[in-house]
Amino acid sequence: MCWLTVQVGEEVMTNAITDEFYMVAITALLPMMAGLLVLQRNPYHALVIRGILGAIAALVYALYGAADVALTEALVGTMLSITLYAIAVRSSMTVRIGVVENNEQHEHPLIKPIQSALNKYYVRIEKISYPDLPALTAALQEKEIQVAYGPSNTLQTRIQRLYGILQAGLPPDTNLSYTEPIPIGQPKHQPTSDLTQKQS
Repeated sequence: MCWLTVQVGEEVMTNAITDEFYMVAITALLPMMAGLLVLQRNPYHALVIRGILGAIAALVYALYGAADVALTEALVGTMLSITLYAIAVRSSMTVRIGVVENNEQHEHPLIKPIQSALNKYYVRIEKISYPDLPALTAALQEKEIQVAYGPSNTLQTRIQRLYGILQAGLPPDTNLSYTEPIPIGQPKHQPTSDLTQKQS
């Protein structure tokens, strides 16, 4: 009887040690995934890692008996937050390029180099058409677009950081310029820019 009690006690202790080892191993994944999340440059990969991190956290909470906290982490901390982050990343990682509608039938040779320059920052291009050059220039000044694609492959941007990225990524002979946007509250006037000067 004493031998049986000792054997059962040893099995219980072994199972407890094994369970504790699994808990430590699962919990150790949390800082590792957090480190990967911080070091990730691609925002879409970061969203996936954030989802894995939330799932591991929910599993740890459930294993420790906090089912309500695990459910909250799974629904709010993982599913809802990742959905909102994905919408925010999708909308903010876009550069709007304005083009003149009349030139729409012609190929824009700088679009592919622009996309190549922005690919390393995981930014996509959205092309928006305008009826004429004054409308295109006004859209740039009023912050509807970030880049204006004018005649003779003239590019103009109102964002300093984007100007630096394009300047480094486009061919050296590209006609690229930077313009200051109209400050908020300043009366709107007939916009003038390098694009209208090029046309004249």
